[in-house]
Amino acid sequence: MSQYRTRIKMCGMTRAEDIAAACEAGADSVGMIFYPPSGRFISIEKAAVVSKAATLQVNKVALFVNPDAGYVREVVDAIQADIIQFHGDETPDFCQQFGKRYIKAFRVKSADDIQRQVEPHIGADAIMLDAYVKGVPGGTGQSFDWGMVPANVRHRLFLAGGLNCSNVEQAIRQVRPYTVDVAGGIESAPGIKDVDKIKAFAQAVRKADSSFVENSS
Repeated sequence: MSQYRTRIKMCGMTRAEDIAAACEAGADSVGMIFYPPSGRFISIEKAAVVSKAATLQVNKVALFVNPDAGYVREVVDAIQADIIQFHGDETPDFCQQFGKRYIKAFRVKSADDIQRQVEPHIGADAIMLDAYVKGVPGGTGQSFDWGMVPANVRHRLFLAGGLNCSNVEQAIRQVRPYTVDVAGGIESAPGIKDVDKIKAFAQAVRKADSSFVENSS
């Protein structure tokens, strides 16, 4: 059996059936986006209902971009979020005030840029690296040069940016992230997941993990 296991985060959930499908496929966490400009935005009221489809073993992640602190607390209470993900310019002090594990996302421009941005967030449970697209905080479906990911990142590393069942195996082999994060790669439309793509993505991740065992045996 492989001791190497890449975690899976499936993000941009807006429907209970999609959360259930993600859990069944083996996702370790499901994310909901509380950023109104996003095509995957979900209201607090709807999220409070659909989030109940998540199994106890799966972390519920609430994603924000430069939010008001009161809004964060309201969402966390409503969906009983396990983890908060910040995708904007939030400071370490802001991120840490909620008493929850948090993921800090950064849009990658260069390897030096990654180190500079990550360093202040020593208290983050994990960092997420995503593609840089001017004016868009994430969820673009664009990938970036994985060769820019530093080998000495001290945090748990979440890899995002244009991942799908066709490229996630290569991403895992090259970067070996703690978690791969997917949204558009498992969708038929923004916020609407495709069950077959969910299954295919999870299978591709496990296939990549199994290759480490084969290569080391």
